[in-house]
Amino acid sequence: MKEFIRLYLDAYKGLSAPAWMLALVMLINRSGAMVIPFLGVYMVNHLHFSLEDTGTVLSCFGVGAVAGSFLGGWLTDKAGHFKVQLYSLILTVPMFFLLPELTTVLKLAIGVFMLSIISETFRPANSVSIAYYAKPDNVIRSFSLNRMALNLGFSIGPALGGFLAAVSYAFLFYGNAVAAFLSALMFFLYFRNRKGNEKKALKEEPVLNTGAAERSPYRDGLFITFSILSCVFAICFFQLLNTLPLYYRTIYKLSEADIGVILAFSGMVVFLLEMMLVHIAEKRMTAREVIVSGVLLCGLSFLILNLAVGIWVLYLAMFVLCISEILAMPFMATVTLQRSSLKNRGAYMGINALSFSAAHVFSPFVGTRIAAEWGFEILWYGTAVVLLLTGIGFLVVMKRMRL
Repeated sequence: MKEFIRLYLDAYKGLSAPAWMLALVMLINRSGAMVIPFLGVYMVNHLHFSLEDTGTVLSCFGVGAVAGSFLGGWLTDKAGHFKVQLYSLILTVPMFFLLPELTTVLKLAIGVFMLSIISETFRPANSVSIAYYAKPDNVIRSFSLNRMALNLGFSIGPALGGFLAAVSYAFLFYGNAVAAFLSALMFFLYFRNRKGNEKKALKEEPVLNTGAAERSPYRDGLFITFSILSCVFAICFFQLLNTLPLYYRTIYKLSEADIGVILAFSGMVVFLLEMMLVHIAEKRMTAREVIVSGVLLCGLSFLILNLAVGIWVLYLAMFVLCISEILAMPFMATVTLQRSSLKNRGAYMGINALSFSAAHVFSPFVGTRIAAEWGFEILWYGTAVVLLLTGIGFLVVMKRMRL
């Protein structure tokens, strides 16, 4: 037990104060993240949209996320990560107040598209910011700390959102707006004049970055292939945000509050285990082994849903999905960081963000249509098969990347 506690505490040692503050900003922002997990349920139950229309609107979020990732990566290299993050947080506030007033498919699709463009410019800038403020020897753990805060917020937000939705769906949007404003205020007050580890990082650029300063990410064939595989993984994983809540509601007849509890459970699992598991994996496994394991576990989590029936199955599948996320996502960001240099880091992180943003387009669009046409059982079997093939793809590509 003492060894476990020591290992757990060691995972948090040596992280810089700005890394902790970035995590706190993320925690506040994501604690208000009530809208996206319930958006599909909101459209089906409250606005009475069809599954197909719901998938279309959710896909518009993905289209906006793609545009936002391109824009965020470009703006980060031009204007700097501080300004991009600040304005992204501020400009999302009025959008959250506007969305409850949009009640037709077309209007809501446009509103969600605009919100996504603004909010997703944050992602590549935030990734660059983490690398900028982190100490060079613990960049992976700094990414994990940020994701841990994101998931703790994701635990708090949906749990609170489930109860607010039972009163009024409008409260979900207003809660998101308040959280975005508070996180923008804290971010501005702490980071407005703060310097990072850029000079130190310039001296300690890893060997993998040889020639990276001149290399465009769009001409880095191995990295583009890696990003496509990351996108396929994310398409499957993001069923968590769209078809899984609909599955809980449609097949298991769970209430919004019950759905919120399961989503809160997922955030809590990642919050409690990510830093420790990443710390262990970083020391004992290669990036290739960790990512492939995470991808295969993701497939297993969806397969579990078809193998048994009961509420406990939902929690078991969610637990396995969380372990998958813990293993795969931080190391995907780190691989991206290693392929870049300080001069083109925004562009590389933009591609990384793009791979996940594009998944927001295809995940709900494909997932809802397969569920509507053939049922959720076929959707989960198909997702498991795709993830098996994706794991094999990562194995081949990362071997060629010498990771």
